Amino acid sequence: MIVKTKIGTIEYSDLGKGKPILFLHGGHSNCDETLWHKGFDLDEFKLITPSRPGYGKTPLSTFESPKEAAGLVISLLDKIKIEKVVVIGISAGGLTALELAANYKDRVKKLILLSAVTKKWLQPSDALYRKGKILFSPAMEKFTWTMFRIFFKLTPLTMTKTLFKELSTVKGASFDRKEIETIKEMTSKQSSGNGFVNDLEQDITSGTHLKIECPTLIVHSKNDKTVSIAMAYHAKKNILCSQLKLYNNKWGHLLWVGTDSTEPITETLIFINKAQNQIYRP
Repeated sequence: MIVKTKIGTIEYSDLGKGKPILFLHGGHSNCDETLWHKGFDLDEFKLITPSRPGYGKTPLSTFESPKEAAGLVISLLDKIKIEKVVVIGISAGGLTALELAANYKDRVKKLILLSAVTKKWLQPSDALYRKGKILFSPAMEKFTWTMFRIFFKLTPLTMTKTLFKELSTVKGASFDRKEIETIKEMTSKQSSGNGFVNDLEQDITSGTHLKIECPTLIVHSKNDKTVSIAMAYHAKKNILCSQLKLYNNKWGHLLWVGTDSTEPITETLIFINKAQNQIYRP
């Protein structure tokens, strides 16, 4: 769905009913992303996923910074009459999630950071930054994703192995049919638009972490090759009401993929369902 809010246009999807959960997707994604919905009962939860500015049909416009994107998301919640949400910031969506929790405290019940970027992600000297600027620029990204999907159709195992090496530090991994199909489905929905090159430049405003007061769960893999585990430690150090859960999962950055995804999913749901006064505050 595409809606016009008081401050701009935004695309979003809406699944289920019950407790509202707001997903802020990572790079190359959009409101059609469903990977991170795994484990959420649609009879218990209402899953709201906006396309972040520059992705899907949400224009980048004047919402280039995470703080500006957070304001647009709040305008969406106003439009669809959702007062408070649990916010889940995934990968590059972490910065917008942090700005939401810090600047709209009365709208965010809890914050969850999944494999999340929590400060400036990459520098121009980083190989991933340079590769991202070329392969996923607005001029190139459609060609890049078209070729990726063609090769995935022709050699799914080889492409799964190729992508795996970008996401995880685990060596010598093998893959079953379900994992290959999961990755194939995920990538079939992906595109970069103007969003990814913007993600490469994003940072949050000074002092943002220190303003967050809601209970926060930081979920990260010890084997994440895409977003350094230092990001998780940075959030834990600077967010007062936070707890950190680390996992030794095979898929690294993609904590929701594979048989070892059960533990992080279960612990995330426990955190969401706990009463506020039952959550540990250090």
